[in-house]
Amino acid sequence: MDRFEIECCELTQVHDDLVEEVRAKLPDEEELFDLAELFKTFGDSTRMKILFVLFEHEVCVCDIAQILGMTQSAISHQLRIIKQARLVKARRDGKTIFYSLADDHVKEIIGMAKEHLEEER
Repeated sequence: MDRFEIECCELTQVHDDLVEEVRAKLPDEEELFDLAELFKTFGDSTRMKILFVLFEHEVCVCDIAQILGMTQSAISHQLRIIKQARLVKARRDGKTIFYSLADDHVKEIIGMAKEHLEEER
């Protein structure tokens, strides 16, 4: 049997009490949509690289572009998406805008995902 194959029950038997208990705890559609959108933001390797850069230090777009070998325009485009998801914040210092992680939750989410992937190997 393929380890990713989904096994099904041999007979249909709904456990009504369990179904109702779980259904009552499900988030509403709007919250589920927002969660899905947040995880879509993590679904791009360039955005992940930017976030990993920001794990290490607060940096400006020029620095990120240099570190990743990309154009400032490409970095700015991805930062806009990441910022809309409230994963990063910006701070102005004179004419320079520095970016950093919005809070420790961002690092925790990615850290947990990375840890999960490493368990599977």
